[in-house]
Amino acid sequence: MNGKAIDHRLEELEIKISRQEDVVDTLNLLVYQQQKKISELEALCTALVGRMKEMAINASQQRIVDERPPHY
Repeated sequence: MNGKAIDHRLEELEIKISRQEDVVDTLNLLVYQQQKKISELEALCTALVGRMKEMAINASQQRIVDERPPHY
């Protein structure tokens, strides 16, 4: 191989590496954003479960207070 061919191959390899680095950076950003969204959704689910339990407790307590006596 002559010098021009080697230079051309090195240049092509540098271009490929540069493109791969860009892709990896883009994917890292995407993974970060997805993890952030997952964490937000987990927090929201936890809050909703707590709210549902609270509502169930309140509903059961209210049913006891609002029940008619058996003689009606």
